[in-house]
Amino acid sequence: MNLLPVVLTGGTVGAGLALLVREMLQPQPALAPALARTSTSALSMPEPDLDRDEVWGRWLLARLERLPGVRVPAKNLALLGQGPGQFMLKKVALAALGLLCPVLVTIPWIVAGIALPFYVPAVVGLAIAALLFITPDLAVRDQAKRAREEFAHALVAYLELVALKRAADAGPTEALEKAAAVGQGWPFLYLQGALRRARLEKIPPYQALTELAEEYDLPALDDVADIMRGSATDGAAVYKALRARTAALNAELLAVQAGEANAASEKMTAPGALLAVLVMLLMAFPAVIRMLTV
Repeated sequence: MNLLPVVLTGGTVGAGLALLVREMLQPQPALAPALARTSTSALSMPEPDLDRDEVWGRWLLARLERLPGVRVPAKNLALLGQGPGQFMLKKVALAALGLLCPVLVTIPWIVAGIALPFYVPAVVGLAIAALLFITPDLAVRDQAKRAREEFAHALVAYLELVALKRAADAGPTEALEKAAAVGQGWPFLYLQGALRRARLEKIPPYQALTELAEEYDLPALDDVADIMRGSATDGAAVYKALRARTAALNAELLAVQAGEANAASEKMTAPGALLAVLVMLLMAFPAVIRMLTV
């Protein structure tokens, strides 16, 4: 029997699994690409050399983006610091792995001399490939959701700092920049990059915040930009508006956390009830056996 197809199939499946593990272990979000996009020096410099995965992924994207059901979540990928090419390459690699899985499973049947209809592994492979093809979309959506929640928590602290700076008679631009310079997490780095770009390009800081909110789909930051747009007229009113928006955003985050905690508690109800039933059955089992054998 020729073992070459078996070896090739096993090697392809192993490479797909290695690619999947490497992508899952990649830290998110990547800050360097996002900061490079928000800097003015990146606007005047040519695009840096792309790695091999990104080049291959963009080649695939150029040929698959017109197909129905193939889309790239650009804003979510930008927020996470991922390239569209790597995202598409991951989707295609997982789909290819799904197509090969039924072939790999049927190899022991073929070796044992059991013949299967050719359409069975084909249909199963197409179903698995379709499922694995949309898996990266779900993963990116969940990661972007967690990243936006983290940004919202950081924005609460940022609004408090901006309000305190405004109460101390600091100017709008000074209050925004000094408050952003306090933090060291990736949300504050995004804010620092946007405000730095606004200062170098001579544009209002609230315009840079609005563009940042549109680029990464951050509606809470857009509200902050709207509030700071009216900061030149009345500092006290802006201070009250900032504190009110901070309280509202904090209440929204607490409500979301309470809902997630309730959902997690409900998920644990069924396993807890099943465990209690099993314990009761174990305790009653000896007595039942004694009654039946007497």
